[in-house]
Amino acid sequence: MALLETLLLPPTLNALLTLVGGLLWRRHHLLGGLAVVLGLGGLLVLATPVASHALRQDLEPPALQASGDLHGAEAIVILGGGRDYDAPEFGWGDAPSNASWRRLAYGTYLHRQTDLPILVSGGRRHDEPSAEAGLMAAALEEVFEVPVRWYEGRSRTTAENARYSAELLDEEGIRRVALVSQAWHLPRARAAFERAGLEVVAAPTEFASAPPEGLAAWRPSAYHLHQSSRALHEWLGRAARRLKDRLPR
Repeated sequence: MALLETLLLPPTLNALLTLVGGLLWRRHHLLGGLAVVLGLGGLLVLATPVASHALRQDLEPPALQASGDLHGAEAIVILGGGRDYDAPEFGWGDAPSNASWRRLAYGTYLHRQTDLPILVSGGRRHDEPSAEAGLMAAALEEVFEVPVRWYEGRSRTTAENARYSAELLDEEGIRRVALVSQAWHLPRARAAFERAGLEVVAAPTEFASAPPEGLAAWRPSAYHLHQSSRALHEWLGRAARRLKDRLPR
């Protein structure tokens, strides 16, 4: 599955289109040229603020307007968003990625507004020595000075985040949670947690910024290519889920 995702998403897909176009050029000028234009042109378009914003905006649920929007949630679940390897500044070895820090900061904010207990969820995607949940718990307790009630360190995917978190919470009779993740990721994560039997209040963070005015909106950058790639990953995940739901069980 990981290999298929790599082949279907930029920049690998764009590189493959450009390569195929180059190979076809000698015998099929039109087809080869079209493939090159789609590969290189598509990469440039995806790297613009306009494309990045458009792809992310339709993924994002509305923001919570106040802590009262948590509608009876009994716990806060913060999903892991990756790790930085051998990060020296904290002395932990690995450290949460920037995406994870954003989730942890918002989870802390919600905890201080509501005093709800926190569950952190994230495992070892590549058999690392420590689970991502451990890094998140260290950040919450040592940096934000917020206690962590539950620690889910077995999961490798969003579906496993949901399943294993639901198991931990079920032991305490908790059915309704505030789920914290990036806005572009939350709809798919929410669906996974609901399939695991939990009631979910979406608590999104890091919304897509509107593109600047004028020509700056079309200026390509590596940052916006990264954001477009993340959004396409989510759209691909949605499509895969819908296909799976339609297949005979």
